[in-house]
Amino acid sequence: MTGRLYLIPTPISPGDIAWVLPQSVQHRVAEIKYFIVEHPKTARQFLKKINTQHALQSLQLQELNEHTHPNDLFALLDPLFAGHDVGLLSEAGCPTVADPGAELIRLAHQNNINVIPLVGPSSVLLALMASGLNGQCFAFHGYLPIDSNIQAEKILLLEKQSVQHDQTQIFIETPYRNKKLLELLIKVCSEKTNLCIASHVTADNEMILTKTIHEWRRLSLPDIHKIPTIFLLHG
Repeated sequence: MTGRLYLIPTPISPGDIAWVLPQSVQHRVAEIKYFIVEHPKTARQFLKKINTQHALQSLQLQELNEHTHPNDLFALLDPLFAGHDVGLLSEAGCPTVADPGAELIRLAHQNNINVIPLVGPSSVLLALMASGLNGQCFAFHGYLPIDSNIQAEKILLLEKQSVQHDQTQIFIETPYRNKKLLELLIKVCSEKTNLCIASHVTADNEMILTKTIHEWRRLSLPDIHKIPTIFLLHG
């Protein structure tokens, strides 16, 4: 029999792990010895915090990140074929959501490996829950184009689709470009469009604000420079 592939969320902000990961999840992860991770150093730091049952040096960590070649994915399943449970560990939040790993999970399904998602924080869903925007119909777009002109066109397209389908549009930006994106959103969107900014979700200094573009234009903008932020738009 093959092992089971566990999808393991990790905290998205500093603080008490017990606030975002149930004890039952921590206990299950602590039993696992084989992991697929983005960065071994931060993975070991997380596993130390949840009191892994194994010596940190004995943990078997294989890397999966943006540099992993598709031809190398199948080899990552070897411990599973040998009967060992394996944890796919995100750097922050939920595996495969704005994170690598989807192709590996498809391979697991193709090879009849049981895939088990564990409960944990998702900044995308937590922001949507708190936004007051439509949670029945929404789309997550990841990162928008970098070029400002193309980015503005994309924003207007998402705003149009939001109006047409009553759909909340969700996206993120590299934290050091947050301020620039916020200013562009306020500049190009319709006054009646709702914009939610969710920063430092689950942290003590969490900020989640939903205002119309008209209201945003009259406010002093929050400082979200280099702060992990989710943007939600509803026309």
